[in-house]
Amino acid sequence: MIPFSPPRIDQKVIDEVTAALQSGWITTGPRTKLFEKKITEYCGCKTTVAVNSWTMGMQVFLNWWGIKEGDEVILPAYTYCASANVIVHSGAKPVMVDINADDFNISVVAIRKAITPRTKAIIAVDLAGFPCDYDKINALVQEPAIKKLFQAGNDLQNQLGRILVISDAAHSFGATMNGKQTGSLTDVTTFSFHAVKNLTTAEGGAVCFNLPEGFDHDEIYKTFCTMILHGQNKDALAKTQKGNWRYDVEEPGFKCNMTDLQAAIGLVELDRYQENLDRRKAIFNQYDEAFKKHAWAITPLHTTDHKISCYHLYQLRIADITEAQRDSIMQVIFDQDVSVNVHFLPLPTLTAYKKRGYKMDDYPETWNKYHNEISLPVYFNLTDEQVKIVVAAVEKGVNKIKELRN
Repeated sequence: MIPFSPPRIDQKVIDEVTAALQSGWITTGPRTKLFEKKITEYCGCKTTVAVNSWTMGMQVFLNWWGIKEGDEVILPAYTYCASANVIVHSGAKPVMVDINADDFNISVVAIRKAITPRTKAIIAVDLAGFPCDYDKINALVQEPAIKKLFQAGNDLQNQLGRILVISDAAHSFGATMNGKQTGSLTDVTTFSFHAVKNLTTAEGGAVCFNLPEGFDHDEIYKTFCTMILHGQNKDALAKTQKGNWRYDVEEPGFKCNMTDLQAAIGLVELDRYQENLDRRKAIFNQYDEAFKKHAWAITPLHTTDHKISCYHLYQLRIADITEAQRDSIMQVIFDQDVSVNVHFLPLPTLTAYKKRGYKMDDYPETWNKYHNEISLPVYFNLTDEQVKIVVAAVEKGVNKIKELRN
């Protein structure tokens, strides 16, 4: 069986996690702090806070930024439910918009049409690891007419003086735009280090801050470390210092700190990340080469003059098929012991959002991309021979459906 996206757990990872276990320090400690510093260096952002998941990192951030009932946050209709769930939990309204015709990312034209005086933030999702059009999004929120529309709800929002731009980079750690790494492309970036991601900590994530001059990023880091630990102003590491047991809880906070066990995995992964990217790129190139001979194959955009993907998902699309036919093709592939997936079920197709009034008909390009999409296996240990097996399985699935249609 060829799995879809297993983590790279080898002896090097096992040794580092074992060392963390034997160190006697398994919660947030020196490895987590080192991991944060290395992410900041890698991404070129101003500071980083490691958390236990993308979801909780974003939830805490929205709380800190003051997103609340009556506010609106713009996001693409084509994303995982977490992107919208955090907005709902903050009390604000998710304002879904359609995606581009040439890639799977949010449309800047659609963003512009969706902005109102209630808009406090934009969450742009780097689907499959390909960066959004951040130059255009960043320029949009700086336009005088758009800034004039903006209504700040607190001191932080007033200091920024415009709509906040958030990069949902759950898929795009290591991607670049104009030679800059994700994590430094806009105001705030949130990463996921879930087990299926390019860089994993088993579960985990990070919030990277890159706010404009005038924001005190040292103070932001301190505040966030407090917020992710119930609002407690000293973590366990600080409290181990002699006589330093007394603490305060400054605000009712959250509990979503990363542990040193997770960071131990992340430090190994980060140290060899370029090797991972190189292998994933090679797999993408093999898929491109194999499918270019087929008129039915729509291969994903992953490289332009300005943007380079981190090759997280290979989103193959099959031309001129229905959603049901796509599902049938996938079943033929599964029957050959090859695991594939779909990324994602669009938000308006989900019960949680259908009952909130969202309709799939309002997002035609999202449906156009979703209904014929199949994500193929991409991971470091996938061999060239296995890539050929995947390709053959896809070809067999498509040919079978074509035969049934004829």
